[in-house]
Amino acid sequence: MTVAYQHPDAIVSTDWLAVNLADPSVRVFECTTYLLYRPPGSDVPYDVGSGRDDYQAGHIPGAGFLDIQNDLSDNTAPAHLRFRMLSANELAEAFAKQGVGDGYRIVLYARGATQWATRVWWMLRSIGCDNAAVLDGGWEKWLAEGRAVSTDAVSYSSTRCSPNAREATFVGKEQVCAAMAEGSCVVNALAPDLHSGKNARYGRAGRIPGSVNVPVSALLDPEFKTFVSADAALATFSAVGVKPQGPTLVYCGGGIAATLDAFLMYQLGHQQISIYDASMSEWAKDESMPIESDQ
Repeated sequence: MTVAYQHPDAIVSTDWLAVNLADPSVRVFECTTYLLYRPPGSDVPYDVGSGRDDYQAGHIPGAGFLDIQNDLSDNTAPAHLRFRMLSANELAEAFAKQGVGDGYRIVLYARGATQWATRVWWMLRSIGCDNAAVLDGGWEKWLAEGRAVSTDAVSYSSTRCSPNAREATFVGKEQVCAAMAEGSCVVNALAPDLHSGKNARYGRAGRIPGSVNVPVSALLDPEFKTFVSADAALATFSAVGVKPQGPTLVYCGGGIAATLDAFLMYQLGHQQISIYDASMSEWAKDESMPIESDQ
């Protein structure tokens, strides 16, 4: 039986974007961010690098730039919680300043790692902004197809972004503990070496007990970083026991990669998906939280 993604309007192709770039109701944003990993044993696992320099060197024509760390995250958070969510009202205001909001079709893309675009998409979903889509294949596919590139920086005018917060889109460790106690499905989007405990990047090595592993690499075509087919995504999730029915909680290192897993779960019809925002950046440092490892 062939399945299909249930919300195709939230995924746009490079062909579609090329045709619609001149539409004034479409606003395109690059979301590229880099994690600059520190040596093992450091107090924090990585520094955060903005993708703005790469954006300025060449980007999709008409695209603005969203700085996730500096403009869209809670920068009062401790150093190891670099991407902690703002409140719904604060986040809506931050998006509005960048020109993201009501009345526009928002298209998000990133280079290097699609999960930066899905992170912003999920952030918008958390405040009820449902007019956003992710560019399938992102910058790499656009460039590989020989499409137009611009070095003209774009700054969209501010707009109105009306928040309508969705409860439990992002959750904290207390909700994770409750989900574990209730037997909810918990999914780790990190690479297998981090899930198994072989890599201790976040401090204590391992995973949230009972969680299953669906690394983001399993959900993307290795060549162009496009999303795998709905059939393939369903098979990958089903293989580790993730079902559309019932609540599912997804985590990773800092709430970024988890959003790509969650995005495709949403596309497959999952209704109750939560992201553990601080993820292993918080959990592994908190000695009171249980941890599980294969090592």
